[in-house]
Amino acid sequence: MRVYAGMSDRVSLRDTIAYAQRVEALGYDGLHVPETVHDGLAVSLLALEHTTHLTVRTSVVLAFPRSPMLTACAAWDLAAFSGGRFQLGLGTQIKQNIEGRYSVPWTEPVTRMRDYLESLRAIWQTFQHNTPLNYTSTNYTFNRLQPFFNPGPLDVTLPTLWLGGVNDRMLRLAGSHADGIVTHPTNSNPRYLREICLPALAQGAASTGRVPTSIELVSGSQYITGPTVADVQRNREHHRRLLAFLYSTPAYRRTLTLHGWEDLGERLQTITRTQQWDTLHEHVTDEVLDALVPQGTWDQLPDVISQWFANLADGVILPLPEDPANDARFAEVIAAVRAVPTARS
Repeated sequence: MRVYAGMSDRVSLRDTIAYAQRVEALGYDGLHVPETVHDGLAVSLLALEHTTHLTVRTSVVLAFPRSPMLTACAAWDLAAFSGGRFQLGLGTQIKQNIEGRYSVPWTEPVTRMRDYLESLRAIWQTFQHNTPLNYTSTNYTFNRLQPFFNPGPLDVTLPTLWLGGVNDRMLRLAGSHADGIVTHPTNSNPRYLREICLPALAQGAASTGRVPTSIELVSGSQYITGPTVADVQRNREHHRRLLAFLYSTPAYRRTLTLHGWEDLGERLQTITRTQQWDTLHEHVTDEVLDALVPQGTWDQLPDVISQWFANLADGVILPLPEDPANDARFAEVIAAVRAVPTARS
């Protein structure tokens, strides 16, 4: 089982260096870099510069505000600079942010993301093999790349392409066009993976003649955990509040619907409209929490992850200990989780 670290979007550029080095020292396979208040590609460069073997993956940078050519060049540079340790994760964002925050026209996102991925591969094909650039689709046309602007081939692993997704069409696109997918924390439990995510990935893979297990699946599940039972109990209430907030967003309700809890999502959304934020968590019962979030002490965590995800995912995301004084102990947990066999491999 591969183990990845997340990263708060509030980590400053200056502090990114020490954070990435800590992740590498703990024994993680890779680091997921977000994009909200910092440029995810800039953060990735810093993380790659100050580590030696850690995989760094954007999770995720926004595709549509960037030309595929600019993204292709940046990813190419990061792969070359790092010796092939960079992976490009892309996301769509919502219409309101694309139009209002970035002043970019909105078009149907799944088709546009498909065209974006195909554009990147066409551009990289030209970079690597010096073939003519000639790609045309609904959203993008690339037919000009003079030799002066071609960076030339890589002698390291080319960047892989990753998506995040919740709904069927984006999952099928990941199956047909991406190298991997990271599931959203609200839609990562075993039933969602088994009944919605994996079948959609398989359908997408079949449409392009791919083997479904060639698409790496990383579960973005949260964990109710800590070094002691008391820590786990305190952590439960934090995650109860977090789930309540997340499930007030309609786009994240697939798992609630799957479990017959549609009314919970509608109730939470109604409460947010009245600005009663402090009461949201009261509606997330222990039944919901226990069904959707794996939990256990650090010593129990490898077995818990094995029971939940060994047959369904290739990797998981685990948060770093809050106190660096616990790093040596948590490094043993990471090593134990990495030893969990996965049936998909």
